[in-house]
Amino acid sequence: MSTTAPFGTWPSPITPGTITTRTVLLSQVRVDGGDTYWVEQRASQAGRNVLLRRDGDGQTGEVLPLTPADELVDVRTRVHEYGGKAYAVDGGIIVVSHAGDGRLYRYDVAHRLRGLVPLTIYGDVRHGDLEIDTGRGLVYAVREDHRGEGEAVNTLVAIPLDGSAARDDSRVRTLVSGTDFVVAPTLSPDGEHLAWITWDHPGMPWDNASLHVGDLGPDGSIGEQALVDGGDGYSVSEPRWTEECELVHGSNASGFWNLYRTEGFPVRGTNRPAWSENLRTRPLHPAEATFTNPAWQLGPHSFDVLDAEHIITSWARDAVSHLGTIRLANGELEEWNVGWQPIGNVASSAGRVVMLASNEMAMPSIVEVKNGTVQVLRGSGEFEPEDIGVSFPDPVSWPTSDGASAHGFYYPPTSASHVGSEGELPPLIVNVHGGPTATAVPGYDLRIQYWTSRGFAYLDVNYRGSMGYGTGYRKALEGKWGIYDVDDCVSGAQHLVDAGLVDPRRIAIRGGSAGGFTVLSAITRSSVFTAASSCFGVTDLKRLVRTTHKFESHYIGQLMGTQDIDDPVLDERSPINHIENIGVPLLLIQGSEDPIVPAEQATAMYEALKAAGAPVALEVFQGEGHGFRLAANIRRRYEAELSFYRQVWNIGGSCPEAERRSEEDTFMVKVENLR
Repeated sequence: MSTTAPFGTWPSPITPGTITTRTVLLSQVRVDGGDTYWVEQRASQAGRNVLLRRDGDGQTGEVLPLTPADELVDVRTRVHEYGGKAYAVDGGIIVVSHAGDGRLYRYDVAHRLRGLVPLTIYGDVRHGDLEIDTGRGLVYAVREDHRGEGEAVNTLVAIPLDGSAARDDSRVRTLVSGTDFVVAPTLSPDGEHLAWITWDHPGMPWDNASLHVGDLGPDGSIGEQALVDGGDGYSVSEPRWTEECELVHGSNASGFWNLYRTEGFPVRGTNRPAWSENLRTRPLHPAEATFTNPAWQLGPHSFDVLDAEHIITSWARDAVSHLGTIRLANGELEEWNVGWQPIGNVASSAGRVVMLASNEMAMPSIVEVKNGTVQVLRGSGEFEPEDIGVSFPDPVSWPTSDGASAHGFYYPPTSASHVGSEGELPPLIVNVHGGPTATAVPGYDLRIQYWTSRGFAYLDVNYRGSMGYGTGYRKALEGKWGIYDVDDCVSGAQHLVDAGLVDPRRIAIRGGSAGGFTVLSAITRSSVFTAASSCFGVTDLKRLVRTTHKFESHYIGQLMGTQDIDDPVLDERSPINHIENIGVPLLLIQGSEDPIVPAEQATAMYEALKAAGAPVALEVFQGEGHGFRLAANIRRRYEAELSFYRQVWNIGGSCPEAERRSEEDTFMVKVENLR
């Protein structure tokens, strides 16, 4: 029988410790023959990224030994600051980027006693997006060189696998240069061609990126090359070679990210002259669906080659993911109903498919599909959702400004043991994802269930600017950042109020990074929210333009509709310049070492609001960057936010149920000027 208690006071077994010590963050799923590899980020180990392997016999364990300096390997790269693909494996040969010293290392699974062999020098040179060429004894990599003055230099390089470049950097051969960005080196199965993607400022990788292919010489040098697709007002992504040495890639030329096939590449032993003139590119399966993800990180892997006739792919409609095959000959799409939704990684080898996936009852897991059988190879945590009650996502759409519609997922408060008081409506938390070119996706997420299991309603908003609804929806935010995203969050909250689902007096808005900017903009422009939480959010646009890193150095201008740092619109849209309009309690959460949104953004906002007598709280976490990695800090972040909402809305002030909270919910954030 359920216990009646006010919303927001329900005891929950999902504590901040559950999210940190009992779960890991899974990423970078790849296959190598019968072996499956992936990376686990462990908050309990200071956020270290660990490479694991499950071999063909089902044995799972860490792969890499200590470095020559006796350090545990942290599989991570800082290329573009957001990192991504930090290792590659081919035939048991692994090349990995170690965050501890920034070097690349080679490791041979079959010759463990040789240990890790350093491949690159010490110094402020970063590598990622690795592709191994065992035939030539090379690894191709994106290099981001910070050794000079001014902006970092990005190139595509070939690094010897024998370790000779670890002592002599001149042994590294530069293959592609003269462009602001280059990513995705991809070797053809016959070893004759290399594909790669480039783009230049002021674009982002989803704006105007181009796909190139070049002949490879015996030493890894590039000979004849061709521009295959993209770069003419649209973009490309994820080149992948078929068994027949044809190229499949993503393109948003149609207004949606669809897959395309390019034929006409000469194979080994055939006539090669003027091959670039004979290439033919066509769409594989035209659809109003999204077959790839925004390339915020290196090495997205949304599809793979299944066999000579099919690719295995994920795709999304209205932010809901699917899995299936596309026949290369005619583009026929067949969905696989396996009970799991792919969430970013799909890989295949010898007919088996391995993917990172989730569903409404399970946290992200590594799932194998083979011969019609589905097996979970690795879960991200040991937790049984049904024991606590599951809040299922409800897809919702609502009218917003300028005759448009916005989208999101609504999660009602849910508990296996508690219900709300009669006549009471739950408080609402409106979540704003980062990016803003990103997507909120449905599925079982402890970071959402943490709130719903305590009696909070939760709206995950895919505002205009989000991926997954077509290029027009994404580009609608250009020039309108701080306006349309705010309108969509405000109208989404009002939509739930009008439906009688939530308490209009207790509506919070929360978000991180770009989402934090939307949070701060919302409370300067709307009165619908009664509390707000911004995690490393942008407060001053001019300051951000001056201090941000190369990858995003022109992104703000695109979102603001101007590349002129002196344009008045930057001052007009900066929340720091409108503190007089902020009348609701605000919690600011910040990492002290954030290279993307420096801590001075949050501290300046805090001091200004505190001096103005506005209710505000600030928590700065020492040693953290843009996204928290340390278990103790992640726990305290959730504790601070929960404490903040309970103080602001006076939740559980005299409720006996509130005394039954977990010991991990006891941290009290100090809110200045709270009346």
